[in-house]
Amino acid sequence: MPPSIRKLTGRIGAVVEDVDLAAPPDLSTVTTLRDALNAHKAIVFDDVQLDNAGQERVAGWFGELTTAHPNVPAADGTTHVLAVDSATSKANEWHTDVTFVVNPPQLTTLRSIVTTPYGGETLIANAAAAYRDLPEPLRVLADTLRVVHTNQFDYARPAATTAQRQEYDRAFVSTPYEAEHPVVRVHPLTGERGLFIGGFAKRIVGLSSSDSADLLRILQSYVTRPENILIWTWSPNQLLIFDNRITQHYAVDNYDDHPRRLNRVTIAGEVPTGVDGRRSEQLVGDASHYSSVLAVAA
Repeated sequence: MPPSIRKLTGRIGAVVEDVDLAAPPDLSTVTTLRDALNAHKAIVFDDVQLDNAGQERVAGWFGELTTAHPNVPAADGTTHVLAVDSATSKANEWHTDVTFVVNPPQLTTLRSIVTTPYGGETLIANAAAAYRDLPEPLRVLADTLRVVHTNQFDYARPAATTAQRQEYDRAFVSTPYEAEHPVVRVHPLTGERGLFIGGFAKRIVGLSSSDSADLLRILQSYVTRPENILIWTWSPNQLLIFDNRITQHYAVDNYDDHPRRLNRVTIAGEVPTGVDGRRSEQLVGDASHYSSVLAVAA
């Protein structure tokens, strides 16, 4: 039986059924899942019976895995698993994963480990739909722009943040990284154009910091329009996969002090290319220990 794909919203998201994630992958199934990611940007599997090794194995259907993070240690006993744990980090920030390196992951997988009795949703936004929504003058301008992304973030933190969160923040910024990317990225498989910005995007090349902030705020407002967003409410034993090349996501801190944990595994990606064919460049830092570069789109 081929996988069943059921749309969740008009612009982003689908539930996938009739896939045995414990079975060895076959080319037809993986092709169907890749096509679903290209079309829907994010896909969800319910009632998955996976441990860390199983999540790594399923992620590996789509390509070579990255290590957990350029700076943050992997979850105990693993190389590729990052614990997205409320005990260490609760940053409310729209972002695309690890865009401060020259080749951010192509795909991100998240598996629910500890879910909350309320709140704790993950929001995922379709950056291609956002680009299509731009008025033509803004689209033409965005096509020409480059933007510097950095891990030297300025997330607001409450004064009473825990020692665990302070340690996570210190690790996150311990080695500085900066990468210059096109503001509009051309997807290597679909040819779609998407806004490649988010929380790590700090300054547009050639503009002052204030002008950069104003223009990024305008462009970002199109990404986060409600019609472009999937609001995913977690249940136990779910696996979410999204295309990190053409989405942004946001973990909502609306669950008080309840514990929340997702395990993240990411798949190595290509160096982004802009509308003019120019590729991204690493400006600061060497992340080769984190991820190999995917040379051929897959």
